[in-house]
Amino acid sequence: MRNAADCQVTAGLPPFLISSAKGQIFMKRYSCLFGLVLLAASQMAYANGMKTYMAVCTACHTAGVAGAPKLGDKQKWAPLIAEGQVIITAHGYVGVRGMPAKGGKPDLTVAEFADALNYMVKQSGGDWKQPDAATMDKINAEIARRQKEMNAGK
Repeated sequence: MRNAADCQVTAGLPPFLISSAKGQIFMKRYSCLFGLVLLAASQMAYANGMKTYMAVCTACHTAGVAGAPKLGDKQKWAPLIAEGQVIITAHGYVGVRGMPAKGGKPDLTVAEFADALNYMVKQSGGDWKQPDAATMDKINAEIARRQKEMNAGK
């Protein structure tokens, strides 16, 4: 019987790697390498988030301009974090309250925005994971829904 950690390591791998004898040997030899690759990818996204924060977000989120929650202010961030990653990412991306769409940077991608927001949340008491493809699909769907709502004047 596999435990939860085994399922996380093997999720998405071809069945022959999981069930065959050769696959088992391969997994024993390379599962640590896979883990390191995933860790490196996570660290790169974190670094990208910090870079985007420094380039785009710091002007407002350091000083608290127009009510922006300051980086590290756990009390101000807590209710936003509680709304969830999909909602906050999508609504922030299209503009919310005093925040301009895309943080005022017209060419900022959803992925860059999500990385920066994830960085700010981690610095402010939250523990979100980097959004995977399914989460990004939900964020993009919420962006479209929110833009439609905003265009209708709601």
